[in-house]
Amino acid sequence: MLKNTLKKIVSISLVVATMAAFTACGNKQNASTDGAKEKAQSATMEKIKKNGKLVIGTSADYPPYEFHKSTSGKDEIVGFDVEIAKEIAKDLGVQLEIKDMKFDGLLAALDQGNIDIIVAGMNPTEERKKNVDFSNVYYQAVQSVVVRAADKDKIKSIDDLKDKNVGVQKGTTQEDIAKNQLPASKAVALPKISDLVLSLKNNRVDAVIVELPVATSNVNANKDLLISDIKVKNEVDGSAIAVKKGSTDLLESINKTIDRLTKDKSIDKFVTDATNSVEVQ
Repeated sequence: MLKNTLKKIVSISLVVATMAAFTACGNKQNASTDGAKEKAQSATMEKIKKNGKLVIGTSADYPPYEFHKSTSGKDEIVGFDVEIAKEIAKDLGVQLEIKDMKFDGLLAALDQGNIDIIVAGMNPTEERKKNVDFSNVYYQAVQSVVVRAADKDKIKSIDDLKDKNVGVQKGTTQEDIAKNQLPASKAVALPKISDLVLSLKNNRVDAVIVELPVATSNVNANKDLLISDIKVKNEVDGSAIAVKKGSTDLLESINKTIDRLTKDKSIDKFVTDATNSVEVQ
């Protein structure tokens, strides 16, 4: 009887030991998986902290979002996107570095690791979301159509743009708007806003689609241009900051900064100051 009892005790002990081993192994595997996941999520953040700087990619031809300005004889990239980026860098405890490039090259630069984030008035379209993650929307603007002042009575509706050339920045939401909402017009896509404005002034295009702050800045700087009454619809909601997929911790930090700047109305002030800065150039 005692012998049978001892056998049972030994058997139960072996089962318990086996279960404990499996549990320990499982916990070790889970810990390893969680560690790998954490490493993947934090790769960009680790790079930023290690280098002590946040490298942003932008296209500095889009006032008042981002643009070049000479200050005391020194060329600087300024604008309300830049001010937001400065706040993000400050909250991360690092320096800010700005890389200026063509808008349609920004996503590739982010993918290749040449920049850490994109801050360039970029719209979080569904197509872009396939390749990058976006922050909360930090600014929402109305789309506008700019024409020559001399054509104010000739171009007053979408119908008036039939068979005409409409300028848009290459790779932007405005390019999609021209193709989808102005199918009877010819979309002319150029790399820079400055190219579009010059083309409009030189009669190479008949209208240009841009966001209202950008339209306002350029019209104030060019008295031979004006914002028409033509209405086009926003196809996406606002501007957001793009990061590499999986950069969860960086995205959380960016959103905290955006929330703070939104609540204390700092972004509104940044937009106003940047717009006024363009007006007096």
